[in-house]
Amino acid sequence: MEREKLKSIICQEIDANKEEIISIGRKIFSSPEMGFKELKTSTLIKKTFESLGLEYKDKLALTGIKAQVKGRKSECRVAVMGEMDAVLCPAHEFADTNTGAAHSCGHNAQVAAMLGVAIGIVKSGAMEHLDGDVVFMGVPAEEFVELEYRQKLKDKGNITYLGGKQELIKEGEFDDIDMAMMVHCQANTPEKKIFLHGGSTGFIGKTVNFIGKEAHAGGAPHEGINALNAAMAAIMCIHAQRETFKDSDQIRVHPIITKGGDLVNIVPADVRMETYVRGKSIEAVIEANKKVNRAIKGATYAIGAEVEITEIPGYLPLKQNYELGNLFKENIKSFIEPENIIEGIDMIGSTDVGDLSSIIPVIQPTLGGFIGAAHSKDFKIVDEDAAYIIPAKTMAMTIVDLLWDSANEGKNIKARYTPLFTKEKYLEMMEQIS
Repeated sequence: MEREKLKSIICQEIDANKEEIISIGRKIFSSPEMGFKELKTSTLIKKTFESLGLEYKDKLALTGIKAQVKGRKSECRVAVMGEMDAVLCPAHEFADTNTGAAHSCGHNAQVAAMLGVAIGIVKSGAMEHLDGDVVFMGVPAEEFVELEYRQKLKDKGNITYLGGKQELIKEGEFDDIDMAMMVHCQANTPEKKIFLHGGSTGFIGKTVNFIGKEAHAGGAPHEGINALNAAMAAIMCIHAQRETFKDSDQIRVHPIITKGGDLVNIVPADVRMETYVRGKSIEAVIEANKKVNRAIKGATYAIGAEVEITEIPGYLPLKQNYELGNLFKENIKSFIEPENIIEGIDMIGSTDVGDLSSIIPVIQPTLGGFIGAAHSKDFKIVDEDAAYIIPAKTMAMTIVDLLWDSANEGKNIKARYTPLFTKEKYLEMMEQIS
């Protein structure tokens, strides 16, 4: 069989199962779950794998799941990933009424597209013509949120790292993967459009505990030390550092106060803050983080309080593999006009795909079909073909290119890739940050 003919057969199979794929996306959208809690989503993925006759491993990094299909030979192994978690957005129309979780991140579309690839590859019998293996992964906890909850999981020994892919790397679930791909939504982009080759910032996370002295706020405030004043002063001192950040480093610092005190008539003695320090490179993040810590400590000293700063390994900057991205680009030309293929625009946000991209070749193109800002109540899918079907077809076609003819394309990409870290060096670096 010719390569392009096989691609066409896979796409026909995805079209034949279009309603099922869209239904999966809708079900996940209406049943959002936060990271490391994605039980319903994981169950839905399992049922889809079972319907395709795929054996799977589950409970990876608590809720993750992984299945594979083997080719004629195992010359190269390609993973297709979909992130299962949602974000907190209680005002969203489809937010969970109990938890406030909502898929205003578009992760439901990732999972649907990943399963769309599985459906197309398996039902078409494509693996009989390919010389490598494909791994399908539902991955947990990409959003770096609910830090106190995740810290408790860590303290209990349930996890080591607060990001899902970080945990999967540690558990060895990427040890047998040569390269990986996934897609992401492009917010505020209703048209069929794709963004390729963009990077992202990395970050260090931190929790800050300001410790003051309790006193009656009305009767004897002079006897207290106001930890809330220390936190507010710290925020202002962080603001004063912003002009020292280079534009090219893309530094972003955005603290929130998660606990402002105990009672209104007690001088706050226990105040909590969370923040990220983001940047374009590891070096820029480390330098900015020093300034932020200095600002926090200086403000706390001025008030007479004490402070405990806990550094949390965040995510590394995303470095997408150019060759793998170009294969994706050539295949998506079948569905998107050339003027709507945009290259080289970075994401200001961060993702744990960045960590994986430092170890193996990875791509995460972003696609349109969505309106509203990401993580907002207005986020919606307005083009289900663009959100679910086109990425499923394009990833499946790219897999054919990678695994065709003794998987030469895949093996060449792997051979030319220079990792930033080995797995061992990566884990060593993470240990040093934490």
